[in-house]
Amino acid sequence: MRIAIFSEVFLPKIDGITNRLRHTVAEMVRAGHEVLVFAPEPAVEEHAGARVVRIPAVDFRPYPGVRAGLPDPRLTWELARFRPDVVHAVGPACLGIWGSLAARTLGIPLVASYHTDLPRYLPGYGLGWLEPVMWPALRGVHNLAIRNLCPSRFTRAELRSHGVANVGLWRGGVDTERFHPRRRDLAMRERMSDGRIDAPLLLYTGRLAPEKNVDLLAWVLDAVPEARLALVGDGPARRDLEKVFSDLPVSFLGFLKGEELATAFASADVFVMPSTTETLGFVVLEAMSSGLAVAAADAGGIPDMVRHGENGLLFDAEDRASAIGAVRELVESPGRRRFLAQQGRKAAENASWESETRKLVREYESAIALARRSGIVGRLRHAFSF
Repeated sequence: MRIAIFSEVFLPKIDGITNRLRHTVAEMVRAGHEVLVFAPEPAVEEHAGARVVRIPAVDFRPYPGVRAGLPDPRLTWELARFRPDVVHAVGPACLGIWGSLAARTLGIPLVASYHTDLPRYLPGYGLGWLEPVMWPALRGVHNLAIRNLCPSRFTRAELRSHGVANVGLWRGGVDTERFHPRRRDLAMRERMSDGRIDAPLLLYTGRLAPEKNVDLLAWVLDAVPEARLALVGDGPARRDLEKVFSDLPVSFLGFLKGEELATAFASADVFVMPSTTETLGFVVLEAMSSGLAVAAADAGGIPDMVRHGENGLLFDAEDRASAIGAVRELVESPGRRRFLAQQGRKAAENASWESETRKLVREYESAIALARRSGIVGRLRHAFSF
């Protein structure tokens, strides 16, 4: 199959969508598919055997680190020359919209996927006034596609409630060899705990941004004083969080990646996820794969992975006592912590990137079949000849 992917972010940027795509593209190429990626500059030129078409972009100032792809005539030309069987617009916002319109113009089956809870992000960036128009805009963009995908049941229900049609699931997976309990390392633990290696060590990994609700963890540390917290990641809220945690036992490690990140996961005791805006939460799955007990907000897509009392604990992020109680239970009960960690690892082992990518390709095949029945396929051959 020939697959064209449009994404608003790609390597070398580090985030959940990039992580999802780098594994998915690699698995597709490994399975014999031909993949072409369109991404904003300064994306890499190639990944895992797939060529990347880099589109001129400008910085999106309200959300540092994100770039808005500009309209570019090469986009339609490259797409037509590649002659894909399907186009996948990943989180279409700027570049994904141009790609979606090009796919529709050329008669190529279009799949779109939703990964970021944009309406809930807006207030934290001073853009709350956009909320009334955000869902109509998202609905219009996603309904260009013949098939829409999202990472969790919660997100699927939300999309359907706002009029997005034909929504299925694309959960994503985890590299269980990289994120493995055997990577636990005393030197990394010493670094993360500021030398207090015997203290219970909590870990949060992810973007330090308003929507992540990380400041809730200050209340947790006040109530569980024997614990320490390591924050892995960076973002626009870092300075504010440094002030919030200034008198608490917290280490800011910044961005980590690759083997270093996997080692950090395995070297902690409890993973805490206070965010209520996760459409899935890859870092939760990576923590489970690394052998950590998880305490996470009972919100968004997280309950699709964490079953309360079975492979982790869920808490009400609006109730400080609930969050404190979940963390305290894991800190004060080593046996309970080990049991939940073991069950979490088992759950992660059933979510490989290979199996999740096979499911995605089946979604593409269904979209192509539906497009043929709808008479969408075929315009490309008549419009262009090479």
